[in-house]
Amino acid sequence: MPQAGTVRDLLALRAEASFVGRHKELALLSTVLETSVPPVTFVHGIGGIGKSRLLEAFTAKARAGQAFVVRLDCRQLEPTPPAFLRELGTVVGGDTASVQEACERLGQIRQRVIVILDNYELLRLLDTWLRQEFVPALPPTVHVILCGREAPLAAWLCTPGWDGLFRSLAIEPLADIEAIELLCRAGISEDRARNINRFTRGHPLALTLAAVTLSESTRPNLEDLALQRVIDELARMYLAEISNEITRHALEAASVVRCATVSLFRAMLPEAAPQDAYERVRSIPFVQIQRDGLQVHDCVQQAIALGLKGADPSRYLRYRRTAWYQLRTELRSAPPSDVWRYTADLLYLLENPNVREAFFPTGGHTLSVEPARPGDADSISQVAQRWDGPEAVNCLERWWKHTPQAFSVVRRYDRQVAGLYCALVSEWMTPEWGGTDPIIQAWLEHLQVNPIPPTQIALFVRRIVTCDSGAVPCPEQGALWLDLKRNYMLLRPRLRRVYSAEKVSVLQALAPTLQELGFQMFPAADVKLDGEPYGTAMLDFGPSSVDGWLARLVAKELGVSGAELLDVEARELVIEGQRVPLTPLEFSVMSYLHEYEGRAVSRESLLRDVWGHKYDLGSNVVDVVVRGLRKKLGKHSGTIETVSGFGYRFRQLSPSNSA
Repeated sequence: MPQAGTVRDLLALRAEASFVGRHKELALLSTVLETSVPPVTFVHGIGGIGKSRLLEAFTAKARAGQAFVVRLDCRQLEPTPPAFLRELGTVVGGDTASVQEACERLGQIRQRVIVILDNYELLRLLDTWLRQEFVPALPPTVHVILCGREAPLAAWLCTPGWDGLFRSLAIEPLADIEAIELLCRAGISEDRARNINRFTRGHPLALTLAAVTLSESTRPNLEDLALQRVIDELARMYLAEISNEITRHALEAASVVRCATVSLFRAMLPEAAPQDAYERVRSIPFVQIQRDGLQVHDCVQQAIALGLKGADPSRYLRYRRTAWYQLRTELRSAPPSDVWRYTADLLYLLENPNVREAFFPTGGHTLSVEPARPGDADSISQVAQRWDGPEAVNCLERWWKHTPQAFSVVRRYDRQVAGLYCALVSEWMTPEWGGTDPIIQAWLEHLQVNPIPPTQIALFVRRIVTCDSGAVPCPEQGALWLDLKRNYMLLRPRLRRVYSAEKVSVLQALAPTLQELGFQMFPAADVKLDGEPYGTAMLDFGPSSVDGWLARLVAKELGVSGAELLDVEARELVIEGQRVPLTPLEFSVMSYLHEYEGRAVSRESLLRDVWGHKYDLGSNVVDVVVRGLRKKLGKHSGTIETVSGFGYRFRQLSPSNSA
């Protein structure tokens, strides 16, 4: 054991002294301090099983041994390669704008380097990029530890070349003797500790909850309940024992949001001192201090939030609405590097399963999607021929020859292609190639009639199909759609629209889900291939791209975002229950001002992003449209303010008027 000479040494000593069990797992992880093989270790286990605590103990030991440890919490990371490299650069220093630069910088560090990605299940959108580009480029002095709830994707285990370069470490419950030791250190008598462990089954989070809830009281036997029910019941007991109303309300409010901050407490608990509420929650054993704020352990967080929703639904909704307004207010002045953090905060407020699963799916996802390789040409043709006629197959094969980078495939365990999608960026289109495909031609014509600003782009999802199920939902198709969301993130903030084509019969079956996500059906863009009608679903994200779209989805669910004045789907104003139609330009200007609510918007930016042309800045076309909007807004005309010599600003209705 190291001697305590510095604060770091002292922290390492205390971490080691408080660590219970996991000696075998810690010893296995510690081997990476001596050898370069394997370069990747995947630590996985159910929520609350102690993965992060194991990483903390390993980090202390590694740093005491003079290793350089980079630990990134994936809850804080935007799931795109540029954001990942940027975050890595803030830790290691130097320019890491590319994989090559990042690996060169890591190679310059003289110590053994350990890169830890905790909560890795939230970074699954980057799994293929990490496996194919980042990890293979790392110098031999670097070891990567991936830590998450879900087991590694099959590609880590069956991709040629990875044999012997990857190992998986499953974290199991603590042994009885270790669980009893943990409880005894928390002040529980040994006899009571043995009884408690009969229903906690060695699960560290359940043990911790039991220690703080049952230490001085007798409670009903929970032995017959499933583990998650045990955690739920212990969380309910803990909350019931908090006698101070401010502390209880603060914990409930913190459990409704992804990350609790002083400013959120100020908004959600106006009757309490925000800093005091923050400190009260901070002292709770199952609350972690993160860079973004306080996070209640998600297993407990879910139990408390659901309990509040059932007991006091109006307060539960009020917390969510107030949090939405506060987050949107902070987002307007947030630097670009923090946009994803606020987007993730807003997404956390979503409850709609279709919307949440469309962007951040839960459950086991064992299939990975990767860019198609030249050798996949025959497999792609075979999948297409199984479900499409000669004319449709010919269109797809022409796109493969012209833009192979548009194709991605999902593979089975045997590495055979199980499905594919073709997604083209509008910038890649040329008149001659667009004209060879009637579906793309219809989309280009729609873009010409309904242009987007020159600074923004559209994504054409030309085909998504699996070998065994075609376009019917299945695990392979789910993996393909998830990878398409990676493209959404990669192309933002420039991505304005997504066009997707499918046989009309399939689109009709998917219509309820697609419409819930904001897609609109465009019969005018329907075409026939091989005598089969194909339909088009189009999603316009709006001026704020993907982030604005996601924020609107949350707002719609919560019944906020100024819906009293603007019905985005109907493209109408709603004034005291009366609907007022808008011209296309009026709707575009109103939507743009609404997207940038609270911020001054220049006439130049309106001309550029709404009109999409270089108008003479002396033109009064913007003022004419705004005058028309104010007239239609009537007594609400003051929501559009004039910023003298600059442009306009939209002011949202207050929460009290909208709740």
